Amino acid sequence: MRKLKDIRPLEFREDFLFVINQLKLPHELQWVKLSNLEDYEKAIKDMVVRGAPLIGIVGAYGFYQGIKEGIPAQEAYQRLKNTRPTAVNLFWALDRMLNFYLKYKEDSDILRKLLKEAQRIELEDYHANRMIGGYGEVLIPDNSNILTHCNTGALATAGWGTALGIIRSAWENGKDITVYVDETRPYLQGSRLTAWELLEEGIPHYIITDSSAGFLMSKGVINVVVVGADRITVNGDLANKIGTYSLSVLAKYHNIPFYVAAPTSTFDLSLENGKDIPIEERKEEEVKNCHCCPVAPKESKALNYSFDITPAENITAIITEKGIIDRPNREKILKFFGRK
Repeated sequence: MRKLKDIRPLEFREDFLFVINQLKLPHELQWVKLSNLEDYEKAIKDMVVRGAPLIGIVGAYGFYQGIKEGIPAQEAYQRLKNTRPTAVNLFWALDRMLNFYLKYKEDSDILRKLLKEAQRIELEDYHANRMIGGYGEVLIPDNSNILTHCNTGALATAGWGTALGIIRSAWENGKDITVYVDETRPYLQGSRLTAWELLEEGIPHYIITDSSAGFLMSKGVINVVVVGADRITVNGDLANKIGTYSLSVLAKYHNIPFYVAAPTSTFDLSLENGKDIPIEERKEEEVKNCHCCPVAPKESKALNYSFDITPAENITAIITEKGIIDRPNREKILKFFGRK
């Protein structure tokens, strides 16, 4: 068994949350102190922190910070909820914190209890990721070439990761693998963040342009695709980083397994299918610039959808901390969650 590093993207100390500024990677490892609720809002909106599970965790700490500042609970809740519209983990964590607050708000030590609840959310996510890794790595054959998209690793979670956590677990257990990393325009979460994590762990990898995936599949280079998710509906459709849908179509055409890794907090059983998921559209400047370098005419317009929808029919399996949902559909997902 190989020994891996324990990369963590956040640390709570001195009664403040410190996070890795993911906009600075891979060139600089900079920690940012979040001192007030406004700092939390800005960190999430500007993608200083990103990744569905991590956004939820930071949102939980942000709610604690808001109450500590004397901001009304509903206002703190709404301000944080408005930072990103697609990733359901944020809403899940904020709902949990608000309900916890309403239950114990009369207690003299409510702040201590709120902090403990945020810390529980963080710890639960880390252990969920390790479980996802354990379930998922058995699906990865030895000597695999794995394609992944965006960043789903330690930097997107409390640590270890979801899809990248499966890759980590496969490598930890001695499997010889090579990872093909989509650069993931426009924010380059693949080439900047996933490649940085793989380099830290010593896992062999290649960075590829997003448009190279289909050609590599046609050449028989790719054996398996593993991606994350930001929201999964009751029928198994999911929202994930823009480009995921295209990969699922290519994988289906080439008969390549297409696996999705996500904690159960990513499921939104109130939504029937992917058409119901709100899709975030960000500033066009992110497309017209490549990591701060202008690459397009100023006068040109650009579309910048952050996510797309992958239909359940394109998914081989969804891997969670509680088990694997093979060929997901409404019936299987409801049964998985113990609902009729």
